[in-house]
Amino acid sequence: MPLILGTNSIKDTGFDVANSLRITRDDSNPHKLDRTPSSTSNRRTWTWSGWIKRGILGVQSNDIFNAYDSSGFWERFYFNSSDILEYDHDIAGQDFTLQSTMKFRDPSAWLHLVVAKDTTQSTESSRLKIYVNGTQIALTEVSLGYPTQNYDGYINTQLPHTLGSINNDSNYDGYMAEVVMVDGQQLDPTSFGEFDEDTGIWKPIDVSGLTFGTNGFYLDFENSGSLGADVSGNGNNFTVNNLTSVDQSTDTCTNNFATLNPLNNVGSGNSLTYSEGNLKVVTAGGSSYFGGSGNIGVTTGKWYVEVEVEAQSSGLQGVIGFSANVAEEARQNRHAGQVGSTTFPSVIYNAYNGTYHKDNAGETSYGDTYTAGDIIGIALDLDNNYIYFSKNGTFQNSGDPTSGSSGTGGISLTATDNEFFLCLGDAGSSTTATYFINFGSPPFAISSGNADGNGYGNFEYAVPSGYYALNTKNLAEYG
Repeated sequence: MPLILGTNSIKDTGFDVANSLRITRDDSNPHKLDRTPSSTSNRRTWTWSGWIKRGILGVQSNDIFNAYDSSGFWERFYFNSSDILEYDHDIAGQDFTLQSTMKFRDPSAWLHLVVAKDTTQSTESSRLKIYVNGTQIALTEVSLGYPTQNYDGYINTQLPHTLGSINNDSNYDGYMAEVVMVDGQQLDPTSFGEFDEDTGIWKPIDVSGLTFGTNGFYLDFENSGSLGADVSGNGNNFTVNNLTSVDQSTDTCTNNFATLNPLNNVGSGNSLTYSEGNLKVVTAGGSSYFGGSGNIGVTTGKWYVEVEVEAQSSGLQGVIGFSANVAEEARQNRHAGQVGSTTFPSVIYNAYNGTYHKDNAGETSYGDTYTAGDIIGIALDLDNNYIYFSKNGTFQNSGDPTSGSSGTGGISLTATDNEFFLCLGDAGSSTTATYFINFGSPPFAISSGNADGNGYGNFEYAVPSGYYALNTKNLAEYG
């Protein structure tokens, strides 16, 4: 399988995708886009293309796109609870179902999905093709398997068509970008992407010149006031449900931003709940120390992150910082309140008394306490091995992140060759905490708006000069 645009994909792809749609799984108030076509078009032949970055894994089901009727029948494709990609056409007792042989469990990477249907084909396996990152994937037949020849499906009928949910159920979680529907053609992936000559990575191309067909559409999510706007020229706009301008993201398949990693929780008895495209985390409390980490580690450069504390209970409360080699910390069953050692250093800033822990040592006086409503900024300088924390825009301990080797007001880091990852969590004593993490594509409303020196990111407070958002374009230049 060709490489996907994951955290290690740092080459500029040429064609730039500016925005994506961040969809949060909310079973009470489904976040989705829907549209009911005014006329029926080609029910046998169509192609759907989109770039996807998954959020929550292992839930039933993560619906990507579908058409459904009031009797509970549908045509759809989605990730099932085993993280297998599934096409399902269930109409009045005829259930045509195909499943991928592979599982999709990487919440740090973007992938390109193409579902291409043409039931007029005489060869059964040609009637439904699925491609991931430019390569056709193997499908397993379940139930009736492939649709029969000339079978008319639900997609492109005058029934509700939905992106991100199905009849207010089976809600998707994650990101989508460059979502395209071509009515009346079964296309291969070369209409939507190409392999990079230098890296072999599959990358997007400009699709604006495609012939989209009657019910075709192109959603680029660049209009924050109308996230369902069709830019194909057809005017096949989608209605927005429980989505706002905050759900427009700059985390895309051409500039992948860091998120939290739900596969790498630190500590025993851990119970963390992730949402908002893995940019929100809730700790469940209890006697254990536990926490989560980011999915992009850095060894050099200067980096800026903001964490908004949405809620915090009493007790030892929360911890926020950076730790080296968090994966190894998790393996050794360490916790976010005291992660780190002489082998795997860390610095965390404690909410309850404003101290810091360094390398699993004792508490050291540092700054103010913080609680719900506060925004903690982190300036990580791995060129000079210092870390600085701000509270609501004011760097603590009179810190100056631009002071270079002098490290004015900063906390010195133990120099290592290991990668440093954002870490945060709950420091025990039956506490709970809720955090929103802003790596530059915020899951919360920003009142001012501040980008880094490259023009990337959207932060509440000014990014210190020379510091950058954690995304693949910045990593290519400064990482």
